Amino acid sequence: MKLVTRALSAACAAAAVAVLWSTSGPDRTVQVSASVADAAPGYVVEDFSYPHADKILAEKNIVLKRGDGHITLVDCANGTGYLEVWAREKEKICFQVVGNSGWLTMEIPSVYGVKGNDYTAQVDMTVGTEEKTFDIDKNAWTAVGESADEQGRDHMLVEIRTAK
Repeated sequence: MKLVTRALSAACAAAAVAVLWSTSGPDRTVQVSASVADAAPGYVVEDFSYPHADKILAEKNIVLKRGDGHITLVDCANGTGYLEVWAREKEKICFQVVGNSGWLTMEIPSVYGVKGNDYTAQVDMTVGTEEKTFDIDKNAWTAVGESADEQGRDHMLVEIRTAK
């Protein structure tokens, strides 16, 4: 980003010098109507919102909120090594994990099992106002939510965190 900003600044400065050189002289008046800073691009601010979350909600009825981009929803049929989430009344939901660590917030109701991958993972779930955290076994099934609850209560998956 700094390299791009410096390159743009240098280009704008060079353009300003060219304008001054071509319009200056003993009988010419230099008029600059815009500052160099006005020509610079704006800033990009990352809000970590999940891209196309509204489309995913409409098509798959899954609420994906925010994340760092290292955990992404994928089609389970496209490969292996995914983190798999199982919920009642839904097909298997798969997430690809990349990088050294990642996080993703969501709302997936009625989750009862998670199959880990090569990453260390934890999931946060809610049942009513109570919050629970489950450690996910690497490359194995872990009972979470209602299947790990003595009362069999319906749990909502609200966050996945991973580390290498």
